Amino acid sequence: MTSPVPDLDIGPLRAADRAGWEPLARGYKAFYRTPQTDADYERTWQRLLEGRVVQGLAAREHSGRVLGIAHHYFHPTIWAGDALYLQDLFVDEAVRGRGVAAALIAHLATLARERGASRFYWTTHQDNARARALYDRVARWHGFLRYDVAL
Repeated sequence: MTSPVPDLDIGPLRAADRAGWEPLARGYKAFYRTPQTDADYERTWQRLLEGRVVQGLAAREHSGRVLGIAHHYFHPTIWAGDALYLQDLFVDEAVRGRGVAAALIAHLATLARERGASRFYWTTHQDNARARALYDRVARWHGFLRYDVAL
């Protein structure tokens, strides 16, 4: 698929993306203050490359440099068809505001439509004002709150 952002290619993560993916994945986890070990990054990378349960997208310049990443997965729902959940979205700070995140979201929306998904959704922290400004333009907030049980 082509991206609405000129000179941007969006597609599944591939082995050659590792050096560009990891700083963005680490930036994402640092932003949410959820540190991971090197082994966690390796395990996640392998799962993303495998692509069976969780998938990853990269937004790349035509030179191949990774500018943004999106981790996602489809899952069943009780009352409707499968849903697409966007778990992680992160863009290189140097290119924020240039449409990379919006292009990743648009690409995922296309994948969801092509698969016949009933829903495409994600969560973010209430204080993530910059991201929420984009999300308010491209999606609709339904007012739900998330609760987690400590395990």
